[in-house]
Amino acid sequence: QVQLVESGGGLVQAGGSLSLSCVASGRTFSGYSVGWFRQAPGKEREFVAVIRLTGGSTAYADSVKARFTISRDSEKNTVYLQMNSLKPEDTAVYYCAANKYNSRSPDDASYDYWGKGTQVTVSS
Repeated sequence: QVQLVESGGGLVQAGGSLSLSCVASGRTFSGYSVGWFRQAPGKEREFVAVIRLTGGSTAYADSVKARFTISRDSEKNTVYLQMNSLKPEDTAVYYCAANKYNSRSPDDASYDYWGKGTQVTVSS
């Protein structure tokens, strides 16, 4: 059974930083991509960033480009999201998701496995 577990969320002041982790287990994830999505209260879930576990190529939403960095440690089956210069509008539940076709798609329907999410709250 595939499991994705996010951690690292919390409360931070605007301008601060947080680092999220997503640990994958249950199978070999080579050939997969892993994305981060977020959902704020009353809003639809939106794409944040994605990384191919093989090769490491990435893609970002315009709203987080130059502030967030996605990376991976293939040996640990872990994907990270380093979030800097956080803004109140970054407040959301952050989810990681795995795509078995190695896609960098921003469409959440393309992802096959999901974690339960971690809350990020940015105060002004």
